[in-house]
Amino acid sequence: MGANELSMQLWRERELLEMLLFKLDEQQLLLAAGKARWIHLAAREIEQVLDRLRATGMARVVESDIVASEWGAAEGATLRELIALAPQETWRDLFEDHLRALTRLTGEIGQLRDANDQQLRAALRATQETIADLSGDTGEYTTTGDRARNDAARIIDTEM
Repeated sequence: MGANELSMQLWRERELLEMLLFKLDEQQLLLAAGKARWIHLAAREIEQVLDRLRATGMARVVESDIVASEWGAAEGATLRELIALAPQETWRDLFEDHLRALTRLTGEIGQLRDANDQQLRAALRATQETIADLSGDTGEYTTTGDRARNDAARIIDTEM
């Protein structure tokens, strides 16, 4: 039956969303610890999970169309529309549970992604400012004893 296969696809998608949430959380911890050395690996792992999610999403669309055909819904019906047309309360409850979980996970992922994006932008901006400041004379005094720089001291935050 198509509904069973659709449910299995939704479980796979939920598991991948949880893995994505974990990887984003891992990335956030690396950023908070200032471990920029490993950020590229975390980003690669996130991309791998996203690739798997895309493939799972396509498989879910195929299974959704099969269920839509069986239940008399239009092709391309959403999960919410399938829930409304479910012939048995068991399927309705199961798909509602999937929908709630998927909605919750995508909300958490969006929040964590935005927080990580802000941290990455702040780190990039700080790095660019530091590099720009290094292009000037780095000594405090010239050979004649005059001050080489008239600007304020610089503090580099090593715990971003």
